[in-house]
Amino acid sequence: MSGVGGCGRWASFFRSPWTGTGARMVLAGVWCWAGWAKFLHPETSVYAVRAYRVLPEGLVHPVGYGLPVLELALAVLLAAGVMTRFAATLSALLLLAFLAAIIQAWARGMSIDCGCFGGGGAVDPGQTRYAAEIIRDLAFLAVSALLIRRPRTRLSAGAALP
Repeated sequence: MSGVGGCGRWASFFRSPWTGTGARMVLAGVWCWAGWAKFLHPETSVYAVRAYRVLPEGLVHPVGYGLPVLELALAVLLAAGVMTRFAATLSALLLLAFLAAIIQAWARGMSIDCGCFGGGGAVDPGQTRYAAEIIRDLAFLAVSALLIRRPRTRLSAGAALP
């Protein structure tokens, strides 16, 4: 019977609005860090997008320049707790796109840095960290899923809006 109580405590933990608040802050921090690093060096962001060789050249610049803005906007929405489900859904979609890009680069035998937190582009084959990047993004995807399922959190400006 102690196993049932243990499961109940975990379920209670994941239903807690404070857990959601922590999840919001973690994701906000991640998107802020990633977006700010790219925002400071937009040309490097464009270079990183190009390195994946999945987009037509006409989309490389708009994506490279737009990605930091999108990431910073997600950080603001999540930190403030405004439109949390929307921001978490957008976060999940962006993470799925990043996962697909990383997986295809690995499958194609490319040697690139993901450019997730600035930088990016070609690296020596021994310097790739695809498995770690995939695990990291899957963890952030799980945090996004938690917020999609339970967007009501503490210290949320969205709770004060009509």
